[in-house]
Amino acid sequence: MRFSLFVHMERWDEEISHRQLFENLSELALMAEAGGFGTVWIGEHHAMEYTISPSPMPLLAHLAAKTSTVRLGAGTIIAPFWHPLRVAGECALLDVISNGRMEVGLARGAYQFEFDRLAGGLPAADGGKHLRELVPAVRALWQGDYAHDGEIWQFPTSTSVPKPVQRPTPPMWIAARDPASHDFAVAQGCNVMVTPLMKGDEEVVDLKRKFDTAVANHPEVPRPDLMVLRHTHIHSPDEPDGWRPAAEAINRFYRTFDAWFGNKATPQNGFLAPSPEAKFEDRPEFRPESLHRTAMIGTPVEVIERLRAYQELGVDEYSFWIDNSLPHEEKRKSLELFIKEVVPAFQ
Repeated sequence: MRFSLFVHMERWDEEISHRQLFENLSELALMAEAGGFGTVWIGEHHAMEYTISPSPMPLLAHLAAKTSTVRLGAGTIIAPFWHPLRVAGECALLDVISNGRMEVGLARGAYQFEFDRLAGGLPAADGGKHLRELVPAVRALWQGDYAHDGEIWQFPTSTSVPKPVQRPTPPMWIAARDPASHDFAVAQGCNVMVTPLMKGDEEVVDLKRKFDTAVANHPEVPRPDLMVLRHTHIHSPDEPDGWRPAAEAINRFYRTFDAWFGNKATPQNGFLAPSPEAKFEDRPEFRPESLHRTAMIGTPVEVIERLRAYQELGVDEYSFWIDNSLPHEEKRKSLELFIKEVVPAFQ
């Protein structure tokens, strides 16, 4: 099982500059490469200070110039906000810049807030049809001349310029949760990325079952890879209560996600307060004690034990999701411990 880093600039304090956050992200990415991680993933989010990434492409191009081995993943491009020609061309250009290290994840999108501003108020739940039309079009454009006459996009014969270094195409990933998404991804020859969010490892087992069902339904397609993305924080065994600050920070992260996802309040200059804790009195999964069990929080020995179970389950890639509202110094210490104590157990 290989490891990757899933990272964004996240801003909780207006006193910290965006330039400093950029430097922090770069430091974590370079640490991941030096520590043997296979990929650095950066997603796409708009007008949100707590998840800053209006496009993963400039950040990944910067990292391409700073690194030599780690693969660079756009994870994920939000299908309704892009045109197939732009996806194909920008991803191929990143592949050229990185000399064949680009990977691309694609998703239907989640925040209605973003759809109201970038997609004319299209219901976020309808983003799936954009994803299903985008994926085969991008693959075709990477391979040569192609004309498209779809429900959403129509364009005459064209092609991706430049062409990607990786042939016939770079790896493509689909963010999947329900069985239909898994089936679509596998049928298209795409790898699958999943996140159990605040659910326990039984959710990982269930997501793997959906993946296996899709694989079994498409014997004509070589088995793709499966990635599990999970909030991760490692603390020293000398700090028996070291889990609590991480669990409380992830609680804050998810309450902020809830506020943005609910789309009920108007943000102020890109900030939106977390939903109040009182809202989740009947939601035990939000409690720090529960997040201690469900998020990948623990000492190196504890984390190794859980990750071995993921490996035995057949997970191909575990992605260390480092966004969690903690200060950069705490993230760096956690990543250092993971690299020093956890990664060697899987080499």
